[in-house]
Amino acid sequence: MITKIGTAAIYVSDQPAAEEFWTKKMGFEVAAKKEMGNDLYWLEVSPKGGQSALVLYPRSAMEDWGRMKPSIVFECDDFDETYAQLKARGVNTGDPMSLGWGKFLKFEDPDGNEFGIRG
Repeated sequence: MITKIGTAAIYVSDQPAAEEFWTKKMGFEVAAKKEMGNDLYWLEVSPKGGQSALVLYPRSAMEDWGRMKPSIVFECDDFDETYAQLKARGVNTGDPMSLGWGKFLKFEDPDGNEFGIRG
């Protein structure tokens, strides 16, 4: 039986910059970092104690990366506090929205990939 999502890939132009964004601004941890050659890495980041990870995969290793967009929504314990922390860290966010099922927020990484947070 499937018990969790292992990884979801995000195609990035600059792995060191992506690693810095996800660890410094989003507060994630490096879960795995293995050399792939040509100064590229298999790089996984995850929330502290998370069971799933994002793979920050180099665009240069994927011919069709432009067609492959992430659709990832994160959950948080305290929506308002999470929003305040992200703004304080300089994360490019939209305005928080109150929807019928709860609160929702969009944010972007340095490559312009969009993500969501619900609470």
